[in-house]
Amino acid sequence: MIKKILPFFFVFCLGLVNVFGQLIDKKATLNTKNLYRNLIKLSGKEVLFGHQDDLAYGIGWKYQNGRSDIKDLTGEYPAVFGWDISGLETDKKQNIDGVPFEKMKQYIKKAYDLGAINTISWHMDNPYNGKTSWDTSSVAVKSILPNGLKHVLYKSWLDKFSVLVKSLKGSDGKAIPILFRPFHENGGGWFWWGAKSCTPQEYKALWQFTIAYLRDKKQIHNLIYVFNPCDFKTEEQYLERYPGDGFVDVLSFDYYQYGGVEKGESFALNVAQNLAIQNKIAKRSKKLSALAETGFVEIPDANWWTNVFAKAILEHKPSYVLFWRNAGYREKEKDNHYYAPFPGQVSAPNFLEFLKGNKMLLQKGLKKYSIYN
Repeated sequence: MIKKILPFFFVFCLGLVNVFGQLIDKKATLNTKNLYRNLIKLSGKEVLFGHQDDLAYGIGWKYQNGRSDIKDLTGEYPAVFGWDISGLETDKKQNIDGVPFEKMKQYIKKAYDLGAINTISWHMDNPYNGKTSWDTSSVAVKSILPNGLKHVLYKSWLDKFSVLVKSLKGSDGKAIPILFRPFHENGGGWFWWGAKSCTPQEYKALWQFTIAYLRDKKQIHNLIYVFNPCDFKTEEQYLERYPGDGFVDVLSFDYYQYGGVEKGESFALNVAQNLAIQNKIAKRSKKLSALAETGFVEIPDANWWTNVFAKAILEHKPSYVLFWRNAGYREKEKDNHYYAPFPGQVSAPNFLEFLKGNKMLLQKGLKKYSIYN
């Protein structure tokens, strides 16, 4: 009887993997399918640690080959590398944070060759008036929908993005899979695609057009699409701008700790509650769940990692977390802007403790899973 049951059980389990590992792009490259399938296998068991612009610059350095603040502290790179391509749409040579696109392409290749993962966001300029992505004084979303005044312009921006994505090849010659997170923090009011600047229907239409254009028109098949609301307290709020299961691969949200150290408890509670809501939706929709941006600027709490962040993700583990960039450190200035620890930073010892006790994966730990195979 056991011999008869085991083959059936194996087929059943394999079927579950196929169902939960199905990308919205049926023509996705094998590498991309493998990455998504393996992320699903790790989901709930291990959490991948990510850092924005990690290879480009850090505290006291910039464009030093192979350097990373995370590697300086831990001996290995992050498991996830974040990049932003703002400026690509207007033919700038460097992105919004000063990273040359040619260097970024090299960093993306290096991350892939290391067995790590790349994710891209896009603070694209306002297509209606040419101002920044933070300009909310226009009807930008409506203008770039089909038949809109700026629709042709928007398609030209997507064409430029397609050229970039198609140029991303690893040392093995294969297209590099990218977790693509467009129109992020859609529930907020600070971007031209946000809740104060367009209706839920307009946002959904924009998302659906964008994915269909890249996938079907431009034949881009190495993207995994990441949905990203914010400021939600209920499932209904989370789903208000959700474009549908057929247009999303990963569910995510952004959440930072603001205020002083005393805000740590409420931060942990709110992240935990949001993860619970998101994970419930992800399970029902058969999607991955992630924390796409997070952090506490300057991390002034020496025990923040174990006393705050570990508690935030303890019960409802996201697939990955990405901490924002280490843009600078000036001891006598108030505008420091860094979110990951580095050697000598007050929370650095606690960060190392946190990594050991919370099933967090950096690059070397992730590499053993051969996520692209």
